Amino acid sequence: SSSSASSSSSSSQERSNRKEEDEDEASFDVLLDDMKTSVEMKLNAYANGAVRLRFDDILHPRYVPKDVLVPEETVKALQTKWVVERNMEKNAESGKTETVLKMVASGMNVRVRVEHETPLAVVVERDGVEVMAFNREETFAFETVDDVSGLAREGDNTVETFNSHTDSRPYGNTAISFDVSFPNATDMYGLPERATSLSLKSTIKRPSSQEEVDQKLHHESEPYRLYNLDVFEYESESPFGLYGSIPMLLAHGSKNVNGAGNDDGKARETISSGMYFHNPTETYVDIVKEESSLDERTSHWMAESGALDLFLFPGMDFASIHKMYGDFLGTTALPPLFSLGYHQCRWNYRDEQDVEEVDAGFDEHDIPYDVIWLDIEHTDGKRYMTWDSTKFPTPERMINDIAEKGRKMVVIIDPHVKKDDKYPIFKEAESKQYYVKKNDKTTDFDGWCWPGSSMYLDVTNPDVRSWWASKFALDSYKGSTPDLYVWNDMNEPSVFNGPEITMQKDLIHHGEVEHREVHNVFGMYYHMATAEGIEKRQNERPFVLSRAFFAGTQRIGPIWTGDNAADWEHLRVSVPMVLTLGLTGLPFSGADIGGFFGNPDSELLVRWYQLGAFYPFMRGHAHIDTKRREPWLFGDENTNLIREAIRNRYRLLPTFYALFDENSRLGTPIVRPLFYAFPDDPRVLRKDDCFMLGDALLVYPVMEAGASQIEIYLPKGVWYDVDTNEKHFGPKEFMKKVTMRDIPQFQRGGSILITKERARRSTKAQRNDPITISIAPDEKGEARGAYYNDDGISFAHASPSGRNRKKLWWSRYALATSTYDPVSSKVPFFIDETEVERVRVLGDDELNASWKQANLNPPRSPQKNTSDVAFESNGVLNINAPFSSMHGVFVIGLVK
Repeated sequence: SSSSASSSSSSSQERSNRKEEDEDEASFDVLLDDMKTSVEMKLNAYANGAVRLRFDDILHPRYVPKDVLVPEETVKALQTKWVVERNMEKNAESGKTETVLKMVASGMNVRVRVEHETPLAVVVERDGVEVMAFNREETFAFETVDDVSGLAREGDNTVETFNSHTDSRPYGNTAISFDVSFPNATDMYGLPERATSLSLKSTIKRPSSQEEVDQKLHHESEPYRLYNLDVFEYESESPFGLYGSIPMLLAHGSKNVNGAGNDDGKARETISSGMYFHNPTETYVDIVKEESSLDERTSHWMAESGALDLFLFPGMDFASIHKMYGDFLGTTALPPLFSLGYHQCRWNYRDEQDVEEVDAGFDEHDIPYDVIWLDIEHTDGKRYMTWDSTKFPTPERMINDIAEKGRKMVVIIDPHVKKDDKYPIFKEAESKQYYVKKNDKTTDFDGWCWPGSSMYLDVTNPDVRSWWASKFALDSYKGSTPDLYVWNDMNEPSVFNGPEITMQKDLIHHGEVEHREVHNVFGMYYHMATAEGIEKRQNERPFVLSRAFFAGTQRIGPIWTGDNAADWEHLRVSVPMVLTLGLTGLPFSGADIGGFFGNPDSELLVRWYQLGAFYPFMRGHAHIDTKRREPWLFGDENTNLIREAIRNRYRLLPTFYALFDENSRLGTPIVRPLFYAFPDDPRVLRKDDCFMLGDALLVYPVMEAGASQIEIYLPKGVWYDVDTNEKHFGPKEFMKKVTMRDIPQFQRGGSILITKERARRSTKAQRNDPITISIAPDEKGEARGAYYNDDGISFAHASPSGRNRKKLWWSRYALATSTYDPVSSKVPFFIDETEVERVRVLGDDELNASWKQANLNPPRSPQKNTSDVAFESNGVLNINAPFSSMHGVFVIGLVK
């Protein structure tokens, strides 16, 4: 539905003669289509350039989710003032009555134009360019409750049925709808989670006739749905929502530098912008993309209930959008280093002997890994935080045996609590009234899941979350140790006998809030409580994996893409899925290597390990009914290939760790679409068969069975083939031959890549290994990079004395480092013992042959201030064994 709406300034008479005066908040009364009901519109400006647009029912304010945004005081501290440039004045050109607000913030040229007459519109400009507009399509609607009772209006159709389920809907119709348009945009991204392309396909086209409207011929597909569900073996290329939801949309396009929007071949500048809808209720989004039009994309949003609370990000590039988003929703908490290694999982390792044999198998076959996982069968009858005493009689001994090798264990803990009077957790939560209630507000909700009859903790209640966190203390969780971590599954929440395998919407949570208002954030609250428990257990960085998620989950821990299948299509679609999660602020993610359902053949499994080595979260996992698929079970040749792929992950761990540090500060993704680095290249805007690791390494996974060659496109600049050192100048397109050993990788000119080349059994075993620095000079012969290290587990990294963050640059045939943080006089908590084992300079520079040695400053010792140089057969120049310390700063310069 849609409605006409107009607005008036709530203090227009007072401000009519006060142009150019500061305002903390711009407020307007918005009359809905019946001209009797009004809602309040508020506009807030923030120093980072973001705009917040809110509508609310004045008499009965809508529910706003708690603990999703960063703390309120942090948000308020970002707020800046508006300058009122025009107040309720006629625009001479358009004839519309407008209010124009300019943001008071250093370096931010952001204006908001409110068009007051029907239809109401809000337009955001940056640097004089219109980047987004609210209600250009006139879809704004805001259904309200009865003014007096606060319940359903008389005549509202309240009760709804779905199969055998009834939704009482006591508040009646409370839906909201709106549209946001993006002038100059050619592509839109975001709205996870779903298995579909990176650039969102259109769901509707503009109708050309009334017949198309009547017969819905303009609908190209279902709208994108944001509603967390337990989806069994999901389909690819479907707009249907999966296990998590992030109502964030990014738009990108370009305009001619002269201001024209048409594609005339002239120089163009890129325009990127984004939005976040702060609402966890069931939401549908239609995307309108007209291929005949290159200069605008539109999104239509409809939510069942909740607040109309929009954060608008008029950034001119993706990095600025992610910085804005991170300011409000937070960035990824720096994970413990072990969690970036390889994880081995299946449903289920049978018993302690099985665990011991799998662990030994990795050592026997010289394959590194960091974490072994146990699924639901490890428990006593699906009572979480218990152990099957027959299969796992000595869990502490089992975990300690794993930990002695520098490894960890993860066990599953789901949100359903088995209804059993002999289960202490069930009884204590029941006595404290800590469960979700039925719609009578008093009876505990009883649903069906793995244990059978189950209750569900009301984790929307902070007291329940604190109580649940306390259960992870070592003296409470019997059989646990400091090396045991947790995995939250089924937390959408999954209810086997519920509508769409989830909770009824009229169940009641803390504060008498209906489940419909918190559905998409429920799993995040459970994730939050679990992570809090692991953190408090010993005051170390937690690691808790979750299947369900919402905006803000990145502050808690990683997620994975759920129950995929062992086929080539799910391998392929995992790339845009993981890229989309990174673009929407949740970069710590991955897909189950090999596919959860089904049995991959050896070729598919090898190709999946080669790709999976680049997922930010790398885990192999399989269903209980699948064949065993440990990496050494597919023959010697394939074991070698899988070993090589997993070792590649461990080689790259210094780079991954530095990227996670960067994300924790700036919100930038770990793996990125090509357009992140090349936003002005139209050939990469919809390209999702490859990705960048940070800004240094371009990866082309092989994702077709029997492939002997794949098509490569390199954007502008210099590129170096990682395997051959062949130097390429982009833009360039070519076919590259591949064998089963190959996953084509190209280091970008101007980048520095840091690796650890020594094969070890785990991250702990390689902790103090030296690093190799690979330099890829650009057209000017220069390169830049970053290095990060800390103790890998504590929170000491929050202080500069607890971390080592360095800048590296290569110029005039010298490599230099400098500290990123201000030099502190304090004694450092963290002493970085890492040394440089080798420096590699890529390319075929004709001067390479004339370099005889490298000078070391500071010298390695009073007698050793130089290092030898040598050449690989492919022309790479090596500076061997400088052993410069990464703890200090140094210069390594080539001399003839």
